Amino acid sequence: MHSNIFAIGLLCSVCLEAQYATFPQGNYFRETFGNKITRVELRSPVRLTDSVIGDKLELSLRSYLELVMANNTDVQIQRLNVETAANAITRAFAPFDPLATASFTNTRSKTPANGVLDGAATVSTLNQPANFRYQQTLETGTQYNVAFFGQKQTTNSGFQNFNPALNSNLSFGFVQPLLRDRGGLVNRLPITLAKSRLRQSQYQLRDQIMRLLADAENVYWDVVFARENLAVAESSLELASASLKRSQRELELGALSPLDIFQPQQVYASAEIRVSQARFALSQREDALRKQIAADLDPGIRRLPLVLTEAVLPPTDTGAIDAEMKVERALQMRPDLKAAIQELDSDDIGIKVIRNVLKPALNLTGTYTSQGRGGIFNQRGNLANSFGQSTPVISRIPGGFGDALDQVFGFGFPIYQFGITLRLPVRDRAASANLSDAIINKRRDSLAVRNIEQTTRLDVLNAVNNVESSKASVKLAIVARDFAQKRLDAEQKKYELGTSQIFFVLQAQSDLIQAQSELVRESVNYRRNNLNLIRRTGELLDERGVYID
Repeated sequence: MHSNIFAIGLLCSVCLEAQYATFPQGNYFRETFGNKITRVELRSPVRLTDSVIGDKLELSLRSYLELVMANNTDVQIQRLNVETAANAITRAFAPFDPLATASFTNTRSKTPANGVLDGAATVSTLNQPANFRYQQTLETGTQYNVAFFGQKQTTNSGFQNFNPALNSNLSFGFVQPLLRDRGGLVNRLPITLAKSRLRQSQYQLRDQIMRLLADAENVYWDVVFARENLAVAESSLELASASLKRSQRELELGALSPLDIFQPQQVYASAEIRVSQARFALSQREDALRKQIAADLDPGIRRLPLVLTEAVLPPTDTGAIDAEMKVERALQMRPDLKAAIQELDSDDIGIKVIRNVLKPALNLTGTYTSQGRGGIFNQRGNLANSFGQSTPVISRIPGGFGDALDQVFGFGFPIYQFGITLRLPVRDRAASANLSDAIINKRRDSLAVRNIEQTTRLDVLNAVNNVESSKASVKLAIVARDFAQKRLDAEQKKYELGTSQIFFVLQAQSDLIQAQSELVRESVNYRRNNLNLIRRTGELLDERGVYID
């Protein structure tokens, strides 16, 4: 008996140790039965006031990108995808969650007697069974259960010695897989797959954040370009205004023909149109920038004028870019390539899952049950007299449920059961087809990785060429602007000396404005092409000091 008690105690301690991590915590009932708040409250934009200086919203490129990461709605949406993947890991632990069940029934019946041995003309019976069961699957694949059964049965039959009769038993059972689902490595494959999916989601998040950050920075440079373009248009208006005033003065003095005043007036009107269009374009670009940092959601911030501190300067790096080094860097850093490679890891895990399903299901089962009985014992001399009637009760020995429990935990009436079950599919076409599909998917994903590598190389080479082309274009635009300025100065001196006409002066002014506008455009294009290069190499987040937790 002592050995039985020791064995049962050891089994209980092992069960408790196995389910310690999954047993409900103290807040189980509060989380299960409490009223959870499902209302979604969106937080207001943050840290916008840090960039308010005076009555203006002043933004450097770095502070602007920090506000994008903190407030941009698209960025917050992408972050939620990672949280969903993290929840999938929790879901993958569900097969190892313990389950407790309990039941109680109360049944009263009256049936007519079928014979004298029923003990009464009308047999009245009250049956009250109760069941309690706890079961769990361990990560090793072992399934165990602990069950307790108690029953109280009362009858008016005269032949029942125990009335009421109290029966109880305590049972322990297990199922140990020997082939399919055997071992922690196989049973943890869904968890490993969920973790692999989480890493893939994290790579995809970095890729999406890089795309959103590049788009946001392009919006910043759109505003800078619109601002510089407005400055060029206003400069053009000033030159046109000065030319028009001079021409009007010459007309008043009779030095200019009345027919020649129309060209300066037309040039001035065109310059006014360009300024108006540039102002509207700048306003549109600024509204797009406010949306990127969610400043449009704050009534006090969205009315403030914007001041962008980044200037459009010619490139200072005159050295040639090592294209092959950039390609190698991209192959190491690109998150979309890492996500595709991570998909191959998920394919390997899926193949292992299907190979496990192909194995025969061979299980070792075992059950130990300890029984007990109690109740009031009615002692009779004989079962029945010569007339088939039950004999009177000689004595009543009192008893109760405690007697049944004593016998249960005394382990004097045990039941042992061990067995082996085998489920051997003669031919499993569904699993075989699933395995073939999994191998095909891995081959397809391998080709997808190669395709991304090829696309990465092409993207980086094109980005390098665009940066080098922008460098050359900026240099040529500077030269063209300088020559246009010299030409305008020369035409104005010639006009003052009377050797040139107002038409050539206005033409030179138009060429200078066009050269200045072209220099601004090429300088901003250089910034955009350089941004595109560091995005294609996967270095954008590191270059901009952005950390994704």
